[in-house]
Amino acid sequence: MIISTTPTLEGRPIAEYRGLVTGEAILGANIFKDLFAGIRDIVGGRSGAYEQELNKARSIAVEEMTAAAAALGADAVVGVDLDYETVGQGGSMLMVTASGTAVRLG
Repeated sequence: MIISTTPTLEGRPIAEYRGLVTGEAILGANIFKDLFAGIRDIVGGRSGAYEQELNKARSIAVEEMTAAAAALGADAVVGVDLDYETVGQGGSMLMVTASGTAVRLG
């Protein structure tokens, strides 16, 4: 499955648009507590543990989006957008959303 943030793929014409596909992942409040408890992990203003959790959430969201595209018979997803939002009471959770257009290539 080809995943691209661009609306087209160079040299690969889009034969059919199959529809919008999305994937989501939510990091709960307990993850933030655990990460901030390990504040010693921060080096140069970056937290390796926090970045690892964000990478994991992003991977889950993209995998869900890809699975949705495959279920529609697509072989690529174009125009992919990744969004990060805080949700829950007091912004206690972080949601990562991946969305794009499932397409069949010519």
